[in-house]
Amino acid sequence: MFKIIKKIATSALLAGAASLFYSQSALALLPIEHWTQASGAQVWLVQSPAIPMVDVQVDFDAGSRRDPPAQAGLASAAALMSAKGVRASGGDAALDENQLGEAWADLGASLEASAGRDALSFSLRSLTQADLLERAVRLAARQIGEPSDPEDVWQRERARWQAAIAEADTKPGTVAGKAFARAVYGDNPYGLQTTARTLDAIGVSDLRAWHARYLQRCRARVAIVGAVDRAQAQALVDELLSRLPVNDQGNCATLPALPPMQPLAQAREIDIPFSSAQAHVLIGQPGFVRSDPDFLALLVGNHILGGGGFTSRLMEQVREKRGLSYSVFSQFSPGLSAGAFIAGLETRPDQTAEAVKVTREVIADFVRDGPTETELRAAKDNLIGGFALRIDSNRKLLSNVVNIARNGLPLDYLDHWTDRVQALTVADVKAAIGRKLQPDRMVTVVVGATPAAKP
Repeated sequence: MFKIIKKIATSALLAGAASLFYSQSALALLPIEHWTQASGAQVWLVQSPAIPMVDVQVDFDAGSRRDPPAQAGLASAAALMSAKGVRASGGDAALDENQLGEAWADLGASLEASAGRDALSFSLRSLTQADLLERAVRLAARQIGEPSDPEDVWQRERARWQAAIAEADTKPGTVAGKAFARAVYGDNPYGLQTTARTLDAIGVSDLRAWHARYLQRCRARVAIVGAVDRAQAQALVDELLSRLPVNDQGNCATLPALPPMQPLAQAREIDIPFSSAQAHVLIGQPGFVRSDPDFLALLVGNHILGGGGFTSRLMEQVREKRGLSYSVFSQFSPGLSAGAFIAGLETRPDQTAEAVKVTREVIADFVRDGPTETELRAAKDNLIGGFALRIDSNRKLLSNVVNIARNGLPLDYLDHWTDRVQALTVADVKAAIGRKLQPDRMVTVVVGATPAAKP
């Protein structure tokens, strides 16, 4: 079944009038197709024939939220090591990391691996010239399914990683972020933090066991945008996943459910002494999941509160009126099973108390009163007017398709995005913000307002 993705026409971009974004006549239509392969892999396809390229992202539910607590960093380690070589298989010779890099350079293609909170992802980009695409997909399949995980390379990369962690821990922003995550997420897997100790607990055997458990064909979610038709996409996916284990009839065992996010029982203040020119402040609480029906209302509300740059309330009150900080922001960070709300700023140590007070007051006032009609109209115009930039390239379009696939959103989600934003009222935004934020139960982390004691 086909659904529609809206792509803003060039004339609408040049005109710059928000009203054009509401009109079907200003839109070129691209359909999303969705199906399940015989292996159990799910596929989302947007045929975009304008340029002879294809972008592919393969997601597995193997992000950091699946890390064992004592081995935090395992998912990221698996992503890192996927580029460090592939083992020999069938008639294919083994390739070390240098040979693998040269092979991709020869193809003019790329494969990147990353691990976020919710997914371990592989992103392939290639020209669609038949021989080049075939070779690129074959090489990507080996990298996804047959990493060699050489012991000496893992030892080297682990040492580099541990050194990077130690260096980052000398920065007040890192210290603040880690303290905030511990306070907000607690024991929830979203709060796991990679340390030198947790990396020491990860061996090559753990990487291979992780790969075997989570990277199976039936667990793959594949998003494709580019100059390929459905038959080509089906063949591409089959080859791309061909080196992974296959289950009978594509059935996968259900992964264990993650514990629910617990709300904070009371406000908490964490003051960490640190020698720095600026105090770093983070204020927030547990948030919501990405599939929450309030998402768009919260997106608009946060744009007004602290996500809209110089037009936001926090920027107006903290920076413009009082000069307490060069920059201040707020954001919701939703995930598959947990999320957080966070407001942040940097300020002179002697101004920290006032900056915290004003920030808290702005948040509380917004929760109590909601936005004004003028604020809501400006936020809508800005977000709707910028919608074209969300889908103006294959890579951006792919990101949106991945979002739909990962979070179980309807295939016509983008079709109705601007209409749904436009339909929001002051009451809608106020109610959504009120349901999600509890200003009297937020964590406040301050790093650097009090100088660290000298050794």
